[in-house]
Amino acid sequence: MYLHLGQDTIVMTDRIIGVFDLDNSTVSKATREFLAKAQRECRVVEVSTELPKSFIVCEDAGVEMVYLSQMSPATLLRRAR
Repeated sequence: MYLHLGQDTIVMTDRIIGVFDLDNSTVSKATREFLAKAQRECRVVEVSTELPKSFIVCEDAGVEMVYLSQMSPATLLRRAR
């Protein structure tokens, strides 16, 4: 099954590691460091030019990719079901 993250971005649901709320999860220093490292390594995909509300971590060929989406985690989880 596939999950539409916004705009023209679709990922396979079995590749999703986690869906996270950007506002709540970036309070943690570890999460901020994870996102900064992913950005430095060019593993972040911005799904939209709008302000992101969530980030989705997916495994693609052994590499963790981070997708920034303008959709809330609740909306993405409803779509996944």
